[in-house]
Amino acid sequence: MADLNQELRKADSSSDFEKIGIHDEYVTKNTADTESTDPRITQFTHAEQRKIIHRIDRRLVVTLGIMYSISLMDRANVSKANIAGMSRDLKFSTPGVDRYSVIVLIFFIPYVLFQPPATVIMRKLGPRRFLPTICFLWGGVMIAFGFVNNWTEMVGLRVILGVLEAGFFPGCAYLMSTWFTRFELHKRYSIFYLIGSGASAFAGILAYGLIQMDGIANIQGWRWIFIIEGIVTCAVGLASYFILVDFPDQAKGTWKFLSDAEVDLVIARLEYDRADSTAPAFHLGSYLRHAADLKIWGFASLFGLCTVTSYAISYFLPVILMQGMGFNLAQAQCLVAPPYACAGIYMYTQAIFADKFRNRAVPIMINSTLCLIGLPILGFSTNNGARYFGVFLATIGANSNIPAVMTYQANNIRGQWKRALCSATLVGFGGIGGIIGSTVFRRVDSPNYYPGMMTCMIANAMMILITLALSFKFWRANKRVDAGGKIIEGQVGFKYTL
Repeated sequence: MADLNQELRKADSSSDFEKIGIHDEYVTKNTADTESTDPRITQFTHAEQRKIIHRIDRRLVVTLGIMYSISLMDRANVSKANIAGMSRDLKFSTPGVDRYSVIVLIFFIPYVLFQPPATVIMRKLGPRRFLPTICFLWGGVMIAFGFVNNWTEMVGLRVILGVLEAGFFPGCAYLMSTWFTRFELHKRYSIFYLIGSGASAFAGILAYGLIQMDGIANIQGWRWIFIIEGIVTCAVGLASYFILVDFPDQAKGTWKFLSDAEVDLVIARLEYDRADSTAPAFHLGSYLRHAADLKIWGFASLFGLCTVTSYAISYFLPVILMQGMGFNLAQAQCLVAPPYACAGIYMYTQAIFADKFRNRAVPIMINSTLCLIGLPILGFSTNNGARYFGVFLATIGANSNIPAVMTYQANNIRGQWKRALCSATLVGFGGIGGIIGSTVFRRVDSPNYYPGMMTCMIANAMMILITLALSFKFWRANKRVDAGGKIIEGQVGFKYTL
């Protein structure tokens, strides 16, 4: 099996083989029968295997989820500080450039540009070194936010923050996809994102509490948001260095984690799921050649369109609640929480059924439809109760589509370096969506923000169309395999997940 896998990697197994074809001798031929007789697997009972997977959940998914919650909190706390006095103190309302939009927007430029090299660096250094280090460093940047004197200093720090956070989300998506089989992923991505969105649910309440520190040490309340949350980020970065784990092929000997036999079990499960548990030597040409596979850009487009709405809600919901719906500061900060809490419950429930029935496209289209219902209610209704109900639908749909799209992509590709590139392009396009989402809700469009609402609605309609197109492509490829035609992604028996 080892020799066969080596030959497979030499043949650049992660290319789009349904298009180019491949000789059978370079194809992985894993079957359920060989899996059932592999001693690396059969030495553990089904119950023991489940306990091992749950241990990975607790050590990997929960740790990454906590780190992601810190990332989301740090990325979006500018919106909380904005309505808590930062806009006034840094003179954002000066005629001319919309300074707040520039501060929000500038983060995404380095965030997009630095993602492809960041995933390669993480594969080389290992996630246990890479992810905690960048987390600790951006925590230091957060603390510095609390001491800026003008808006241009804020812009510079947001650029640095974008560089440091560029490798985090794609790194997390890539790392989790290397530990779990294809039909275990949606639930894990949802737990990961659920922890993050849970932090988003209560970040407004936390921010309101920190604002009450106004005047302590002669520091304004909005500055304390950055300082305290930056300190928390540094602490999480330090702790995660001792808790986080590396890739499965590097995990033996990890402190208080899995035994060598248990790591071998994980690797065997991955080999029989998709035969890409280890990474071949890195070659830039081979790495970039994967970009010729059009479905990579289909997945990336889906994620970018999804984040148009999710980022818009994250950055502008407090503003909409105050300036568009007339709530005061305390009410606006606290009313952010319930929609995110409901989104987390819905997201996880959907993931359970999606993994059980092995369906990826339908959840994406359902979630986009929720946004297409909620956004018009939010944008065009004149009743605040109805508009707030629209917030629930849009928040649930947009946030639930994040893990849904991530899983749709992860289920339909093979190869470690292709997975690394896909994670970077996926989240890179997510950053482009963030650029759009951070600029379409303008102060001059208050209180209904019609251009922003229409942009988000168009994005969700396009998601449905792209998902239908990809599903049709995958259905045709699967039918070709069933008829004895060209195989998919270099593995006999591999089929796309629709």
